[in-house]
Amino acid sequence: MKSETGFDHSLYERFPTEKRPDSEVEELTEIWKAPKGWGRLTAVNNNYVGFWYVATAFGFFLAAGILALGMRIQLAAPMQDFLGADTYNQFFTMHGTVMMFLFAVPMVEAIGIMLLPQMLAARDLPFPRLSAFAFWAYFVGGTMFFLSLFVGLAPDGGWFMYPPLTSIAFSPGINTDFWLLGIGFIEISAIAGAIEIIVGVMRTRAPGMTLDRMPMFAWAMLVFAVMIVVAFPSVILCTMLLEIERAFNWPFFDPLRGGDPMLWQHLFWFFGHPEVYIIFIPAAGLMSMMVAVAARTELVGFRLNVLALVATGFISFGVWAHHMFATDMPRLSAGYFSAASMAVSLPAGIQVFCWIATLASGKIRWNTPALFVVGSVLIFTMGGLTGVMVGMVPFDWQAHDTYFIVAHLHYVLMGGMVFPMFAAFYHWHGMTSSRALSEKVGKWVFWLMFAGLHITFFPMHLTGLMGLPRRVYTYPSGRDFDLLNLISTIGAFILAAGILLFVIDCIRRFRFTVDDDAGNIYGGGTLEWLPTGLYSTRSIPLVTSREPLWNRPEISKEVEEGRYFLPNSPTGQRETLITSPILAEPQYIQLMPGPSPWPLSAAVFTALFFLSLTVQGYAFAVFCGIVAVVSTLRWLWDTDRPVEQQSANIGAGIEVPIAITGPKSHSWWALNVLMVVIGMIGFMAVFAYLYLYGISPEVWSAPPPLRETALIVGLEALALLAAWGGRRMLATREGKLARDLPWVFEATAAALLVGALYLDITGWLGTGLSPTASGMGASVFMLAVLQAQVVTVAVIMAAYLAFREARGIMTTPTNVTMDVVARFISYCALQGMAFTIIPRVFPGG
Repeated sequence: MKSETGFDHSLYERFPTEKRPDSEVEELTEIWKAPKGWGRLTAVNNNYVGFWYVATAFGFFLAAGILALGMRIQLAAPMQDFLGADTYNQFFTMHGTVMMFLFAVPMVEAIGIMLLPQMLAARDLPFPRLSAFAFWAYFVGGTMFFLSLFVGLAPDGGWFMYPPLTSIAFSPGINTDFWLLGIGFIEISAIAGAIEIIVGVMRTRAPGMTLDRMPMFAWAMLVFAVMIVVAFPSVILCTMLLEIERAFNWPFFDPLRGGDPMLWQHLFWFFGHPEVYIIFIPAAGLMSMMVAVAARTELVGFRLNVLALVATGFISFGVWAHHMFATDMPRLSAGYFSAASMAVSLPAGIQVFCWIATLASGKIRWNTPALFVVGSVLIFTMGGLTGVMVGMVPFDWQAHDTYFIVAHLHYVLMGGMVFPMFAAFYHWHGMTSSRALSEKVGKWVFWLMFAGLHITFFPMHLTGLMGLPRRVYTYPSGRDFDLLNLISTIGAFILAAGILLFVIDCIRRFRFTVDDDAGNIYGGGTLEWLPTGLYSTRSIPLVTSREPLWNRPEISKEVEEGRYFLPNSPTGQRETLITSPILAEPQYIQLMPGPSPWPLSAAVFTALFFLSLTVQGYAFAVFCGIVAVVSTLRWLWDTDRPVEQQSANIGAGIEVPIAITGPKSHSWWALNVLMVVIGMIGFMAVFAYLYLYGISPEVWSAPPPLRETALIVGLEALALLAAWGGRRMLATREGKLARDLPWVFEATAAALLVGALYLDITGWLGTGLSPTASGMGASVFMLAVLQAQVVTVAVIMAAYLAFREARGIMTTPTNVTMDVVARFISYCALQGMAFTIIPRVFPGG
């Protein structure tokens, strides 16, 4: 295969044949050790953070399940009074919200953070402190959100929170605000994890692990993370819009002032329907790996599976109005979204057939993971069939908002995510536990869950077709709902009994460990089963196949003896190997940050910032926001430290540089992903602006004069040039001047952006436009709010850059911090130009 970087592949043949000294293992152990006692909360190793993440997500799964049992008791018989109407509304809102936002997405992200470094044979993912921040933000924010249930402040508008039901007129309390600010904050955590996963999968794979040799789970997590980056900004924006409407009376969703409640549905379901596939795709990756192990043969149709994952992710973004057929949308639009709903089932069907072919081509070993895998295929297929039914507009009109939809949703999510999750728990628990879970108990767990699921949800198809609406807290007798609802309640407790049995078995047998685990119980063939410590593998192997442990069983011993890449620490610090994105050729050594309290501090105070906004404690919110920013900057301070050593030998006579900048840098990739996130928020805000114009063009007024627009765009263009000039000066000149001037350029660029923003806002105010008067005012000033957010970050970045220069740690000719700051300020200038021009030229001009 031709090299993508000019790398000489013949160097791979120069690995030593002798065992490396044991002293190197002791050195790696000392460098990668985790803190002791309470200091362990500052650990950033994926072994710890991933395990905490999985345990927390599973805890939320149990909590949401208990809420579901309360709802089933209420619905077991007609006219029950176990839960009042208000309490029931809070229960079903919290159940759906916790399952979708606090369990499903965080769980698959957690499994990724836990498994991917070992699966890719990396020391860790490239931003371990970002992973720690993502976890603590999720843990603290999610816990505070869930506890609102116990103080009567839980949201009660459904997990989808449709306005006008959730407007201040109909939901005057702060219950809705807890949902809006809490979920927006939790999604920030999910995006942080997605950035980590994208860069990790693309840049930290073991040498030789080309895209064609990458494990299916790594492929799935890559697609999953890209989908999060594209979809989640939409829900962040819509929660921001509704909270601003509630707090400041900006009429985004008020039809009396040029807003429209349907805007919420478009924004929410642009996230909400892809989210089903965001949940399913990582589980499908796990399934693809587990069916191969269960049948003891390589996955049939590997490339077809990869293509199916990518196609699912792509098509799922064209299905959002699948949830809006009953809103009287135009027939042409309904036809398009119905066709897309049919099309998205095709790649899922490809994967199912590949799994069946793999199981049929080998000899299945009927252990617990295999049972959950086969059960998942059956359940997910049943859910997929009802999904095709509700994708047809005439049928959806009949079944919409009935228990048929509840049944469909749970079959898809339980078969597509929950059963694969339990299969993965059994399959991979040997990586983290010193004792194996019971196979006998595991089979009881499966059969109780399998039977309980069908007994619970299959009757709901019938009650839905009989007309029982969803989201009702009781129903009248004499409508033939009684027996079917009682059966569903019994099934829910059978399902719960299976989960409880699993929890009991974990308590009895599971013992968390990072170095003396139960091992490869089921005979997997991928790299996560290599001997590991907190530093992951002793040496990073050369990958030559998709199932290295099956094709070369001796690789485990060779890796443990240190015969491959990075058998020691050339710099005496935490390191991992960065490889090229396509062929995984060694490019440079990344210095990894160690344990730190600052990600924890940043997460806690960010959570308190959002909580303070919820209860309108604005002074305390400002304090918490400042502490969160300072904590974040402090954690970043030592991640770009000057290094005297310029290169190092990583093995086989291969010399690579240390800590580079530019397009090959992992930080370059991370910033690009972040800019996509911010760009998607901006794109959806422009969509909202144009959508409201199309709904009520009569409330639109003339924009400020063209001369003023040209001045603002000119300032933003100057800011772009200044940012670019500072970056080029640092890269092309040596000496003190090259260190002194670049930050001045960036500070000037940030100041120009502030000036342009001020002129933009005052220009619109000069026309008499008010954000509270109309949908135009609200959407125009929302663009200014979004620009103000990124400009504020740009100002903080410029100040941070100046402070680093004042401390004498601005290195030339390359500097990661300078590269990131300059490129982000350039992005801010480009976004400012778009936000300035679009509302003035189209349609206002």
